[in-house]
Amino acid sequence: MSGPLPLFARGMLDDAAVFPPGLAPLPEAVAAHHGHETAWYGGLVGPLVIAASALGELAELQRAGGVDRSAGDSASGGSAAGGPLRLALTFPGGPARIAEALEASAALPVSLEALEVAVPEGMAPDELLAALDSVVPEAAVPEAAQPEVFVEIPRDARRDPLLAALAGTRYRAKFRTGGVRAELYPDEAELAATVLAAVGAGVPFKATAGLHHALRNTDPETGFEQHGFLNLLLATDAAACGAEAETVRDLLAERDGAVVAARIRELGEERTAAARARFTSFGTCSVTDPLTELAGLGLLAEPGGAA
Repeated sequence: MSGPLPLFARGMLDDAAVFPPGLAPLPEAVAAHHGHETAWYGGLVGPLVIAASALGELAELQRAGGVDRSAGDSASGGSAAGGPLRLALTFPGGPARIAEALEASAALPVSLEALEVAVPEGMAPDELLAALDSVVPEAAVPEAAQPEVFVEIPRDARRDPLLAALAGTRYRAKFRTGGVRAELYPDEAELAATVLAAVGAGVPFKATAGLHHALRNTDPETGFEQHGFLNLLLATDAAACGAEAETVRDLLAERDGAVVAARIRELGEERTAAARARFTSFGTCSVTDPLTELAGLGLLAEPGGAA
């Protein structure tokens, strides 16, 4: 496959290079992100994801000349064509520091595209939404630029009430699909139930952690059972089409690359667009791993190169 990026892949990867296991220093992550955005596969890459607490370090980079709106070389923090750095901020402590971060980011040459907010222990869904409403006001006009807000859904009994509360609002969900310990990975049945709950509630979601491989796999170094982002896309499509939990679970468990790639091709434009509207992106500490694996499956190739 060659030519323009296929629909299923566009904007699919959020660049989480600074998070485990990559842990790239911020200056290196900013420079690498610019390189990704200006490469032939730039349309695959979403914003650079950093913790809101790192905005001070980003400001220091700006003052040192490492983030420049107009710069176009690989050392700059500009995005493609010298635009501002596209940014997503995480708030592991909840919404309390969002207002402060919005003010700080407004003083930087960045385009703030997303906020990813954890739910503090004991905070009820209606309390969370009220807190978000108070610090992230709705745009005065629909066309106004405004960051999307993703609420990190806990892997416990709070999941369904939170998704129900998010239904019909401007807020989206974020699911953790892994981490640095085996127990941080939900199994296929749990993730299938989560996908079905989100799709059933009409809440778009992104995923993060442990998801930079295309296919379900066993990590050879850690032994962790890891989900595949293409499996998750197929599972989302199946859930949207009314599939039962067993079918969704089986799609998450599929490890045969030829089978998964064929099913991705068979989705067609309408179903692909519908699935991506629900599963909006995933955070990965590596952009090159997903890129290489998509090429290996014959789903992506550099224009002018061999398919």
